[in-house]
Amino acid sequence: MGFLFAGRVLQGVGAGLAMGAATASLVENNTSASPRFASSAATVSTAIGLTAALALSGLFAEFIAMPLVWSYVVLLGLAAMNIWLLALSPDDRPTERRRWRPQRPRVPAGIRLGFTASTLSVALAYCVGAIFLSLGAHMIREFADTESSALIGVILACSSATIGVTGLLLSRISAHASVLAGAIVTLLSLVLMAAASVFGSLPLFFGWCLVGGVAYALAFTGGLGLINRLAPAQHRGASLSPLYVIAYALQAGTAIGVGAIATGGSLADAVLVAAVVLGGMCVAVVALIVAARRGGHLSGV
Repeated sequence: MGFLFAGRVLQGVGAGLAMGAATASLVENNTSASPRFASSAATVSTAIGLTAALALSGLFAEFIAMPLVWSYVVLLGLAAMNIWLLALSPDDRPTERRRWRPQRPRVPAGIRLGFTASTLSVALAYCVGAIFLSLGAHMIREFADTESSALIGVILACSSATIGVTGLLLSRISAHASVLAGAIVTLLSLVLMAAASVFGSLPLFFGWCLVGGVAYALAFTGGLGLINRLAPAQHRGASLSPLYVIAYALQAGTAIGVGAIATGGSLADAVLVAAVVLGGMCVAVVALIVAARRGGHLSGV
């Protein structure tokens, strides 16, 4: 278990170093006519990785010897390929070299309302995703009365595949509209999640997979698109960093919280508490977007 915790900590460090810079790079190297291409590309790439991970890990666990070993061999190969591609990419370091120093993340005063809306939107997607990944397999086992890792992996992968397909269709939708739609569809997905838990229904769970996938794509793409359009170019990385810090912190709290409730109580209790709390976040996102629009903070976004 010690090695597992150490590996997860290092994975978190790697994601923290890469995510903000990668998103900013997508914006700065965007060759598409659509300014929303970067946020859509981030959504689709995340969905492709998650779909492949869920489906392949389930198939490995069911049909291949030493599935834990081979899963990490595949990841190691992908990491090596990513490093190679990064080495071939154009050098974007500034001509004037300065000594690197850690900087406190900061958000320019003029975009703080929009930043709050975009951060909560991304966090909403992450939190629902945390529930899905932490409790989804248990719900499938209970509802379908199955121990098939391959079946569980494929069902879970349907949600992330839906995220990717939806992400491909969002490049023409305005960021604020995507955030607003994401909050509303997430609320619907939470109703399906709670209903699936109460009735022990696999069809309702599958409906949650599909609707939740659409909601994730809308909320995540819209949140990133909103902050990418609002943040000045020189502050883009500094604005993306606190967004990811807050979103990941809320995701971690959600995963730990629902796990603790499910362990101390029941799976249904954990799902219902999460649905109520995240439903409140959905209402907060809608209220922030409406306030920002009325205050003229989202003109042209």
